[in-house]
Amino acid sequence: MKKRMFENYPDVITVSELCEMLDISKKLAYRLLDSQEIRSVRVGRIFRIPKAAVIDYLTER
Repeated sequence: MKKRMFENYPDVITVSELCEMLDISKKLAYRLLDSQEIRSVRVGRIFRIPKAAVIDYLTER
């Protein structure tokens, strides 16, 4: 059986979880989100990132 990517994370993640998943700094995470390299939704001042967007980012690179 194929192991699912990031199965321990919820379907919608925070910036902190994104940093954890990709082992990157918050500065780089915000740069990826602002440039829309990783799709996200902004709710007020908070970014919400679909886990699928992170997987798409990794598989498209």
